[in-house]
Amino acid sequence: MGHTEGVAAAIFPTLEKLVAHVSSVFVGKPQVVRLALTALLADGHLLLEDVPGVGKTLLARSLARSLGCRFRRIQFTPDLLPSDLIGVTVYREQSGEFVFQPGPLFTEILLADEINRATPRTQSALLEAMNERQVTVDGITHPLGPPFLVIATQNPYEFEGTFPLPESQLDRFLLRVRIGYPDRTAERLILEQHRAGEPGQDLQPVLNASQVSEFQAVTRSVRVDPALADYILDIVEATRQHRDIVLGASTRAALALYRAAQAWAILQQRDYVTPDDVQHLAVSVLAHRLILRGGVHAPASTAETIIQQLLRAIPVPA
Repeated sequence: MGHTEGVAAAIFPTLEKLVAHVSSVFVGKPQVVRLALTALLADGHLLLEDVPGVGKTLLARSLARSLGCRFRRIQFTPDLLPSDLIGVTVYREQSGEFVFQPGPLFTEILLADEINRATPRTQSALLEAMNERQVTVDGITHPLGPPFLVIATQNPYEFEGTFPLPESQLDRFLLRVRIGYPDRTAERLILEQHRAGEPGQDLQPVLNASQVSEFQAVTRSVRVDPALADYILDIVEATRQHRDIVLGASTRAALALYRAAQAWAILQQRDYVTPDDVQHLAVSVLAHRLILRGGVHAPASTAETIIQQLLRAIPVPA
């Protein structure tokens, strides 16, 4: 365990520098920055669900620049096809060969903007990529990353011309996060930053893609006491027994909460998970995976309230 502690401690300063680096551009929301990094360190994906204009694209772009990773943004629309994401195989007349032309999915950080505006067929094209870190075209498998982080956005208040994400795809997102409006002090600073143009253009990398993979490996070594693993399972089991929940959290959800807690712990400069880590992340990890009575028409806030009630009712391990 001493070796693990030493390795984890060695990356603490770099992670703090990374948080500060992104927060210098994405102002006033350091906790959102930490949640985005939690998804990255846990090798998961992030769903940002919020109104337009609160900085979702800026967060993704600033994170990519700070990590020294390739970044692509795709605007999802109803006429977007799976091949527009993945790429196509074309015939080269000069060589007489078929050559695969990779699409924008072949990057390290992908911003899928307004993901719920694309058809289910196009949404499903992301499933293999998000889950397997690979895509298959004409029987040939093409790996993605590492790292490979999908940051998807959707507006929870606009439904015309949208296609709700199916449960199978929602389950692929490690976290669902709402950014919210900044406070007045932060908003004034944002106005001043934008006076000189788009902020973040001069951001220099704090890490590179290879180091991100190393940090993900260190995160997986963060200690989770068996009592805390049981605590996570207690929470998941409680969602399956709740009278207002038709479909509770899956085993994948339990694993997501476990891995997210490891990542959150290391961002708090610890090499072990505490009950507070689990409680802090439970809503972001679990609420979007639940199906309530009322189905897609049930408000998301109801699922979040249920998770908070369960956390108050379930005994916390000492």
